[in-house]
Amino acid sequence: MIEFSGLKAQRERIRPRLEAAISAVLDHGKFIMGPEVRELEERLAAFAGVKHCLGCSSGTDALLLALMALGVGPGDAVITTPFTFVASAEAIALAGATPVFADVDPATRNLDPARLREALDGLGRDPRGLRPRAAIAVDLFGLPCDYPALSAVLEGSGVHLIEDAAQSFGASLGGVRAGAFGHVAATSFFPAKPLGCFGDGGAVFTADPALAESVESLRVHGKGGHKYDNARIGLNARLDTLQAAILLVKLDIFEEELALREAVAARYARNLGDVAGLGLPPEVPGARSAWAQYTVELPQTHDRDSVAQTLQARGVPTAVYYPRPLHLQPAFANLGYKPGDFPVAEGLCERVLSLPMHPYLRDDEVDFVSEVLREALEA
Repeated sequence: MIEFSGLKAQRERIRPRLEAAISAVLDHGKFIMGPEVRELEERLAAFAGVKHCLGCSSGTDALLLALMALGVGPGDAVITTPFTFVASAEAIALAGATPVFADVDPATRNLDPARLREALDGLGRDPRGLRPRAAIAVDLFGLPCDYPALSAVLEGSGVHLIEDAAQSFGASLGGVRAGAFGHVAATSFFPAKPLGCFGDGGAVFTADPALAESVESLRVHGKGGHKYDNARIGLNARLDTLQAAILLVKLDIFEEELALREAVAARYARNLGDVAGLGLPPEVPGARSAWAQYTVELPQTHDRDSVAQTLQARGVPTAVYYPRPLHLQPAFANLGYKPGDFPVAEGLCERVLSLPMHPYLRDDEVDFVSEVLREALEA
């Protein structure tokens, strides 16, 4: 069976270094906010080209911390995409605000600037009287959003732009790396991410020192001057020292792994570019994807479950990200959306299929996956 995410191959490659890093934490015993956390934050900030990085307990908490630091809460509206993992909108609800969805661009699958404009204008006529406070742009599957266009839409509106870089850390647009877009950015270190730990973890990035100070407080129960001085209501959202130590080891090989992911994506594109009706992941001029996933769009003439079962029978694992758009999830039923409201996102949810993607896929494995998919679609 071909590995879907390559975590086993990566782990075996760096096992001695991982064991040494974990052993060092066991020896010094500083399991909460130990020295590895600060070292990681400094290295991640330098990597992304952002002044401040603050580690936290998950990508979801990174988004929630960003929203809380911006003062987003009840009565506020936060615009985001319905074609993403639930955390992007869940964090909005957890902050007490209301998610407002805007459809995605059919070419990039990311938040469409034109639809963002429509959503922003629509809030001016919303009978609920919601205040537009922020927009969360999700860099889906590793490709950065069109931040110049999104920023132009929001210019002068007072609406903060938040980058959800959970899948895109390591990516770039116009030479600017993911984590450096918007007023604040959030990423995830879930194990299957391009840079992942061995549990949950995340980080918040910002150039704003006041915002960074607020996040630093919020992630430790709203801490003030000392542990038992609580300046605000916060969270227990710290990054474990063990996870930071693991991430430091993985960061040493991250640039190499990004290049290997690019090579895998390029080989898939060469192999599958002539398959009739198959939509390949977009490649945008000036953008470098982190290739968190390699997600194709199947022709409407083919049943996705049948295609996935055919691949599975030949030893090729697949996944569906995502089978249901957020506006049709039961958790958001109270928002009043209905089928047909966001046709691009809904269509993608019916057709997308993710193929194995990781730095350790061999050329012959990529060729085999491509061949089996081609056969399934041409049968």
